[in-house]
Amino acid sequence: MTHSDAELRAILDSVKTVAIVGVSTNPVRPSYYVARYLDLKGYRVLPVNPVSAGQEVFGARIAPSLKALAEAGETVDMVDIFRRSEDAGAVVDEALEHLLGHGLKVIWMQIGVIDEAAAARAREAGVTVVMNLCPKMEYQRLFGELAMGGFNTGRLSSRLT
Repeated sequence: MTHSDAELRAILDSVKTVAIVGVSTNPVRPSYYVARYLDLKGYRVLPVNPVSAGQEVFGARIAPSLKALAEAGETVDMVDIFRRSEDAGAVVDEALEHLLGHGLKVIWMQIGVIDEAAAARAREAGVTVVMNLCPKMEYQRLFGELAMGGFNTGRLSSRLT
């Protein structure tokens, strides 16, 4: 399923808290800089990674699971999945089981992450699903930070601050 620019903009406007599953503590990893970017844009980022649980990235303690976020009483509007496609279904199922009563509106699967069956389960539960896109790149494109081609705009920068 593809989403119009208006739909993607509405998603990014409505979401306030994002749980990023698979976030890395390594600043050169895409999951780190996407999380950092969203944090700098005013989203409340809740990092999730069982391997790095308890560590901190940009002032947020990394949770071991989505279930742990729910048990801590966190409200999560969107889950951003930085896992392989074959692992995405388990993340979606955990989100549906533990976060539906905690504000979950959107499941976003990163570029290259596609699981049609998991997407169908989420949509059936009333959750919007975006697959094979990056919220950072879409934010930049839709909110004037990145031209369609991504070059010669005079506005593109790799700076986080």
